[in-house]
Amino acid sequence: MAEPLISLRGIVKTYGEGPTAFQALKGVDLDIMRGDFVAVMGASGSGKSTTMNILGCLDVPTRGQYLFHGHHIETLSRDQRALLRRKYFGFVFQGFNLLARTSALENVELPLLYRGDGKAERREAALAALDKVGLKDWWDHTPGELSGGQQQRVAIARAIATRPQVLLADEPTGNLDSERSVEIMELLTDLNRDSGITVLMVTHEPDMAEFARTLVHFKDGLVERIEANPAPRGMARA
Repeated sequence: MAEPLISLRGIVKTYGEGPTAFQALKGVDLDIMRGDFVAVMGASGSGKSTTMNILGCLDVPTRGQYLFHGHHIETLSRDQRALLRRKYFGFVFQGFNLLARTSALENVELPLLYRGDGKAERREAALAALDKVGLKDWWDHTPGELSGGQQQRVAIARAIATRPQVLLADEPTGNLDSERSVEIMELLTDLNRDSGITVLMVTHEPDMAEFARTLVHFKDGLVERIEANPAPRGMARA
């Protein structure tokens, strides 16, 4: 049986100290397999976003073990976690987080610039990523010249330009109408199926979660249940 790409064991996250301390996570156990498409769901305050921050090396647990490729991530330093993020993880946010006066191409190039890639290498990788999301011909447009759905596609292109193994998406359709939301979910499905990227997505929307193959439900700082989706939306598309 294949080993999980990611394993969380007994993850506890406490904010503050003493009588005012708040325990956001109370002992989370979770396995994520390579190439899965996972929707993380739950009410506000259930612990799903805290878990995603830990998975993306944006935060560290108070206690517990986080294994990625079998290596203990909870023991890494801040700089080591930053290197891990740059090499293995891509991030997509609800608010797009694009630079307003910068072209789509330059926005997509940013993580490659931080990684130290050369100019020609950055341009080639960024154009390839824009092509994957259907926006290669829009490379010179600024965010203000793009629709909300196109801006989110640029954000996804930026996330995949570094060829990450894991894409973490936090409410990626939260600022989009229903038609654009379906387009973004179909794009994530294509990236998961065709490029083998493991997708972890936080969503409040059950109809968007239907695109995932695994549904993880959080409640009160714990994984309440995990369900397999036998017929994910979009998976049957060529």
